[in-house]
Amino acid sequence: MQGLGGVLLLGVIQGLTEFLPVSSSGHLVIGQLVLKLADASILLDAILHVGTMVPVVWLYRREVLETLAGFGKLPKFREQWNEDQGLRLLVTVVIATMPTGLMGIGLKSTFEKLFHSTLAVGIALLITGALLLVTVRALSRSEGLSPATGFRTLTAVKAFIVGIAQGFAITPGISRSGSTIATSLLLGVEREMAARFSFLMSLPAIVGATILQIREVKLGASVPWLAYGLGALASAIAGYLALRWVVAFVKRGKMHWFTAYVWPLGIGLIVYSLLK
Repeated sequence: MQGLGGVLLLGVIQGLTEFLPVSSSGHLVIGQLVLKLADASILLDAILHVGTMVPVVWLYRREVLETLAGFGKLPKFREQWNEDQGLRLLVTVVIATMPTGLMGIGLKSTFEKLFHSTLAVGIALLITGALLLVTVRALSRSEGLSPATGFRTLTAVKAFIVGIAQGFAITPGISRSGSTIATSLLLGVEREMAARFSFLMSLPAIVGATILQIREVKLGASVPWLAYGLGALASAIAGYLALRWVVAFVKRGKMHWFTAYVWPLGIGLIVYSLLK
């Protein structure tokens, strides 16, 4: 499938899989393979990710505003650290973004090569499934924690470790939401805060990745911006539905259910890669 129809379908795939712990980038690789979309570039992947920023900003608009307000509270950092959620989110998101950014820039060529390997994507999906299974045990650590004070379970050290997990999730097949939420839960972060932090920390990561990709577009290159824009709109709509769904799954402690999906998919890709 070529042209606008293929891009729109990829947008829907991106939106549905960005927040569900099944790896959006892995599904884009599969979608490009199945749809035979001509030279579906990493630029398209970045633009579709921008579309999925919209539902995050909308559903977490209060937290986004609180985080931005945290800049004004930095002078009273010590006094406000344990009392103000916005300040803590601001600091921890910045801390988490640092390892993600360094890994994204330093290992950029390596990650890009993986987008052309269905074998690598298949193996990565198996890793994602294993991470989701780990959440079953990790959820016991968040039992009894209050969502109202859940932000206090998120420390600077934990944020840095979660940022490393997000960096590895650049690998197609490794779910960003799955790996960051699972890591947070393993570290003892309250479950609603784990989901909130995962999606908020995705915003600067997506913006940074998009800027890097746009800078590489050659002047005069033929880029179907209209089709890509409509694809981003499709990813935003689908992403809104998926985001609400996955937050409900995290609250109920049912993220591991998605292992039953990603493992067969990963095994199928591995078999396909070995037989083709």
